[in-house]
Amino acid sequence: MKILFIYPNAGSQLGFNYGIAHLSAVLKEAGHEVALWQLCEDIAPLPSESEFIDRLKQEGADIIGFSVVTNQWPYAARLASWVRRATRVPLVCGGIHAMAAGADILKSGLFDYILRGEAEEALAEFVATLEQGKDISDLRNLGYVRDGEVHLNPLRPLPNVKRLPFKDYDIFDFQKIINAKNGWVGLMASRGCPFSCTYCFNHQLVSQYRADLNCSFKGLNYIRHFAVDQLMQEIDYLQRKYQNISMYILDDDLFTFYRPYVEEFCSEYREISDRPFVVNAHVGFFDAARARCLADAGCKIVKFGVESGSERIRTQVLQRRMKNENIVRAIETAHGYGLHTSVFLMIGLPDETREDVMATIELTARARPGRFRWSFFFPFPGTRAYELSAHNGYIDFDKMNAMENFTDASCLKFGPKQDLFLKKVGQVMPWFVNAHLTLPVADYYRRKVDEILALDEQSWTARMPYLEDEDREISARFVRQGLSHYAIKYNRFMGVISDYFVAEE
Repeated sequence: MKILFIYPNAGSQLGFNYGIAHLSAVLKEAGHEVALWQLCEDIAPLPSESEFIDRLKQEGADIIGFSVVTNQWPYAARLASWVRRATRVPLVCGGIHAMAAGADILKSGLFDYILRGEAEEALAEFVATLEQGKDISDLRNLGYVRDGEVHLNPLRPLPNVKRLPFKDYDIFDFQKIINAKNGWVGLMASRGCPFSCTYCFNHQLVSQYRADLNCSFKGLNYIRHFAVDQLMQEIDYLQRKYQNISMYILDDDLFTFYRPYVEEFCSEYREISDRPFVVNAHVGFFDAARARCLADAGCKIVKFGVESGSERIRTQVLQRRMKNENIVRAIETAHGYGLHTSVFLMIGLPDETREDVMATIELTARARPGRFRWSFFFPFPGTRAYELSAHNGYIDFDKMNAMENFTDASCLKFGPKQDLFLKKVGQVMPWFVNAHLTLPVADYYRRKVDEILALDEQSWTARMPYLEDEDREISARFVRQGLSHYAIKYNRFMGVISDYFVAEE
């Protein structure tokens, strides 16, 4: 059979879909034909309805499968409605949104089936069963509607990642992805996370698997590592087949979780590649031994999920139980071994006050990471943070349903004064951080921040479109003067210390 994957990736950062790459490899191993259409402006202009339907007819697929994240659901739903006008082949939805809102997807009438969870084995069985003309109604991980009733079948055990076939890069326009991402290439060394942060789908996934399999967290075997040899073979393949790779990103939720694995990876990596790489860490699973090991292997950037500088918000809202002192210490440790650091920050969190936002800004200024990436909180359906947001009436559902990303705006409402404040911080967070640094530029940025905060809604709306250019001009002046500062760099929602980007340039 021929399976066409459709990956809506519009209005957001260009991404490589690890799930599709593995699913395709499994299907090809079983003898099926696979194609992929990734819809992202960085690859090609988004199609009109007629262009979309023409392409579907040319593909002639027997099954069409969507991989959808929640922010892409409105666009995916529109595409699915176009599919319905072009063909009657089975239409399947997978991805995170199928786990978060599976019943809603089926009730929409746009999809015949959903596949929930990690679906390599489930999809292979689903395709084989359809091909044989047999009944699919009892397949695990499957969801469907029969006689107006939604059926969500139990999940099967998680796949052993060490037994998965080599990811299928061929169905992606992978060289174009590399070029569009300036040579940065993602890798995945593991699946799973030991934490239960309220804003992340992990806790929902774990709860559903444990309920369906009637097992403990340990019995679930949720955190699974690919063999280091598998990763080395993958890196070697990428370097032989593709051009312009300048950096690898280990996209694991928590690469530094298991220290022996970190040590083995670092030891083997030095033998196979001279490219620098980036890892995700946690302040509770990061120390001098890990830092030394990573630095010796060529690691360039260590990323930490901080999210909020308010310990109250981290503990009571996010369930991220870290002390500010430990965050500062982890960043200092990384810097001590010559590692550049990056922190993830969120604003617009449920129950967050202006003082909590300022605590995030102040902690960032105190810790002085090499860079910070900020976004607005997004309430993913099915998460505890979503329930908290909905219960307290924060969510603007019309706005939420229309959003394609969570970097441009918040879909929560806190009142006109707080909403305007969040818009300002979300547009020029580096200015706010700079204003709290113990550096010569701080006085200048304090005046800029006071100027911005004094603007009413109408004045802010008029001023806002010009702020990125203004940031660029201010930064260029301080660079010429040799004064350290954070500036918006690489994308609209990242602040980078000038010491780093001046050295890079």
